[in-house]
Amino acid sequence: MSEQDDRSRFEAVYRRTYEQILGYAVRRCSSPEDAADVVAETYVIAWRRMTELPDGEAGKLWLYGVARRVLANHHRSERRRLTRHAELTDEIEHLYAAPSHHSEQHGVDEAMDLLADSDRELLALTLWEGLDPGEIATVLDCSRNAARIRLHRARKRFAKALEKTRRPSAAGFASRPLIEKESG
Repeated sequence: MSEQDDRSRFEAVYRRTYEQILGYAVRRCSSPEDAADVVAETYVIAWRRMTELPDGEAGKLWLYGVARRVLANHHRSERRRLTRHAELTDEIEHLYAAPSHHSEQHGVDEAMDLLADSDRELLALTLWEGLDPGEIATVLDCSRNAARIRLHRARKRFAKALEKTRRPSAAGFASRPLIEKESG
């Protein structure tokens, strides 16, 4: 393939997938600038590895996999950079925070925070990206069955984490369950 063919193919892939990859990054980064960096790095890697980029729908899933790895690197470096700041913030919040009531959304956020990064990513690929287990398997480079099992387990761990966030507080306040079970 000539350089012009590579360029044309890359431009076509870029136009077809840019919005999806950008959305993927925006939903996972703390700032638009970070998301833009992740997307740029994803497409730089795609350009360098054009010979490995599959055609069609498989190419989009391949790009999700590249973006996922770029994000993992980004998050690792961000965690290292923010470690001291986070520790100080936590200490200040514990010393000066007033008790508050947990909204349902806060409970979901808390539950998500209790999950491992891999579980959060699986749930996000399903909910935010709308990928099915077969597509998730391609992104994660695993079998469809493994993706289904991982997703099932992630959902179970999320449900348990959500239950933990909805238990009555240690201060002795009883709360009504957020989801009523039907009798019958």
